[in-house]
Amino acid sequence: MEKLTSNEEEAMQVIWNLCTGTIKDFLNNLPEPKPPYTTLASTVKNLEKKKFISAKKLGNTYLYAAEIKEEEYKKKFMGEFVSDYFSNSYKELVSFFATQEKISTEELKEIIEMIEKGRKP
Repeated sequence: MEKLTSNEEEAMQVIWNLCTGTIKDFLNNLPEPKPPYTTLASTVKNLEKKKFISAKKLGNTYLYAAEIKEEEYKKKFMGEFVSDYFSNSYKELVSFFATQEKISTEELKEIIEMIEKGRKP
């Protein structure tokens, strides 16, 4: 699975949230500042070429749907991120955020509880 550009990731977030839609639907759901319609259309075409989404022709427009689940992409991306930047150690990842004061003691306790109970956040 190919890494997405920041514009592609932003578009995919909207597509995952909507499940299906047209470029106009996606544009309406993007945060400000919104890209031009043609820029988003190019991004969506790239996502289709990369097989992240599929297109179905409806009249004179296309309805797009995600082919890759958000969870699947996150799992792949985060695995590579941890491998590349933290020697494949999630312990080093958490330690980094703790020393940077980006995660609190309370949050760490919640994470430990989740791990002990074997549930997702």
